[in-house]
Amino acid sequence: MKTMKVTEKLFMLLFAAALSVLPLSAQIDDKYKDYREVYRDTITADPVSRVLVEKDTLADPHRIVANGFGKNWFLFGTVGAHSFRGDYSNWGPFKGTVSPDWSVGVGKWFMPWLGLKVEFTKSNSRGYVGRFYLPDNVYYYPYGYGDERFTAAGDPYKLMKTGWWDIGASAILNLTRMYYGYEGNNSRRLMNQFMLNVGLGGVHHTGYAQDYGSDNELSFRTELQYSRFFTPAKRVSLDLKVRSLIYQTNFDLQYGQNQMAARKFDANLGVHLGFTIYLGDARSRGWRSGTSTVYRDEFREREIHVVKVKEVPIVAEGPVQSHTMTFFVFYPNNYSGRNDAPQIPDATVNALDYLAGGIFTQKQYTEDERVASRLRSGAPMRGLKAVDLPTERADQDFAVNFIPRGYEMLVDTPISLPLDAASMNAFHEKTGYYYAPIDDGLHVWNYRIDDATLRQQLLSNDNYKETASFGLNSHAGLGTIRQYMDVSANDELVSFADVYAAIKSNQGYIAQFADKETVDRINRILREGVIMYIQVEGLATSQDNYSADVDGRVGKERNNALAENRAQTVISWLTEHEKMQDVRSQIYLMNNQGGIRTVKDPSTRGLNAKLNRCVKVRIHYLMK
Repeated sequence: MKTMKVTEKLFMLLFAAALSVLPLSAQIDDKYKDYREVYRDTITADPVSRVLVEKDTLADPHRIVANGFGKNWFLFGTVGAHSFRGDYSNWGPFKGTVSPDWSVGVGKWFMPWLGLKVEFTKSNSRGYVGRFYLPDNVYYYPYGYGDERFTAAGDPYKLMKTGWWDIGASAILNLTRMYYGYEGNNSRRLMNQFMLNVGLGGVHHTGYAQDYGSDNELSFRTELQYSRFFTPAKRVSLDLKVRSLIYQTNFDLQYGQNQMAARKFDANLGVHLGFTIYLGDARSRGWRSGTSTVYRDEFREREIHVVKVKEVPIVAEGPVQSHTMTFFVFYPNNYSGRNDAPQIPDATVNALDYLAGGIFTQKQYTEDERVASRLRSGAPMRGLKAVDLPTERADQDFAVNFIPRGYEMLVDTPISLPLDAASMNAFHEKTGYYYAPIDDGLHVWNYRIDDATLRQQLLSNDNYKETASFGLNSHAGLGTIRQYMDVSANDELVSFADVYAAIKSNQGYIAQFADKETVDRINRILREGVIMYIQVEGLATSQDNYSADVDGRVGKERNNALAENRAQTVISWLTEHEKMQDVRSQIYLMNNQGGIRTVKDPSTRGLNAKLNRCVKVRIHYLMK
């Protein structure tokens, strides 16, 4: 692996500077911690090239990268019927108010949940109209035809019919995507979608025999739409629409400018069935999901950092010496913990606790009866709701102790669990709940993943499971790490399990994977040493870099984001625990240049792939 050679040289000089100011004798008070300020200069005789990393995180499924004006267009058409609702609509039978209509239109989606459409509608409206009186008791029926009729109360009326066409524009709100987020291109998720359309238009009346009012007037439209897609490409949908078109009073109420009945507006309320065709190829119809984009810009600078350095307690005579302790944290494919606590407030899963002692995907089904019914019938579990399970600290004895827990802790025992009825029912009998995979509507993931990688297409169906384990996060895996990873011969190599046991406690579940002597050594370093700085390097593999973009740009951005987020997860974990509070004022250096390692193995479960999905941490410290 690459390391930050320039930065290491710089901080070795800082070591020398710190040694020159640290006292060789000090009195340590059990109650108070003594600190002194040290000035660190980032520039040496040779100018140092620094790297500025700025991050724009767009991994939230509710955020996407919008396409240009020429994309996401669609055509649609509907046929249906409506009931005209005016002042006299209740004077006769309901069927006398019903008329057929049809419409065609064109629209564009600007975002997955926001669009605009223009629609042309052609129809007539039927109903009833009462007498309108002129001076000298002369009366007539605007738009009325046929014989005069009478209501049960004796009011005279006639049948009414007006032809019209309407053209209008409506904003489209995709309520399903607003709630669940964009499902991704070519996805089986959200095959059923609900939309709300609201807009304005204008109506033109046709066939008037007399001038009873304006031929043109405003129209207001609202529409609730249900669309059913039948293929993941979502190129065609069948649409059911319930709509209302509201007009001024010219359909049956207004005579010239003199007489108006009680209602200000008329309305056509209807139901329509139609279809929508989405134009263009897959890239023209979909959106690119937002992923973390990393921009790098090299520059030279001179900075003076003032940091607090803990005084070194005197435990024996002798010079202060510098040391480096190295450990690795290994992650499942497509997982960095960025959507888990402590990075997201109020989350229920702690990423490092999951790696140390998590269960399967750390999710459970919420509807036990429906799960049991489908297990009996052999029906798929798709569509059943699942929620996160809280993680537990691994330095305790787990109540659920009959299954493998933690990632790369046990050798030859992976974290994935069987999804057959017997295994799931046996687990339910002992725990009272059913464990659940992560289902994106197209794939079933058997280990925990980030939201941003949920809809990624892997090269093999087996890659959605964890079928191998080498114990890389346990003390037993250090031999493999030393053999295959770039570890300096002078570094003290410890395991993630050792560090976890030292920071929490060397008890319970984690104790079987940690080495007591190593844990004691780490505790002594944390208690008596001075941590000068910490290097953190996140890594991801090149696997599945393919995307709809020809150059694989999206895949590279996704994997770079995984590498950086893995590193940030470890930094957050280290700085939020009591024994590492003194490190808050020190310097954490995150190096993600070249954070993607080339892995040609198509399997994400092989040793080479697992070794390169990790975070490398080097803790540089001083000890007497």
